[in-house]
Amino acid sequence: MSAAIQFLTDSRGEKVAVVLPLQEYDALMEDLQDLAVIAERRHEPRVSLEEVKQRLKADGLLPA
Repeated sequence: MSAAIQFLTDSRGEKVAVVLPLQEYDALMEDLQDLAVIAERRHEPRVSLEEVKQRLKADGLLPA
């Protein structure tokens, strides 16, 4: 956790909000989006690494 993160508190000293650098916020949002994609695709059939390599070679994205 970055030292630049700040907490906002209410009159009783309870944390009610957080302020963090935009770069850290963006990284958290990217992680959250990645997790959402993983959750959406969890029931899709799996593809072996060998099949992925074959597809990439067929598409010219890996040397044959």
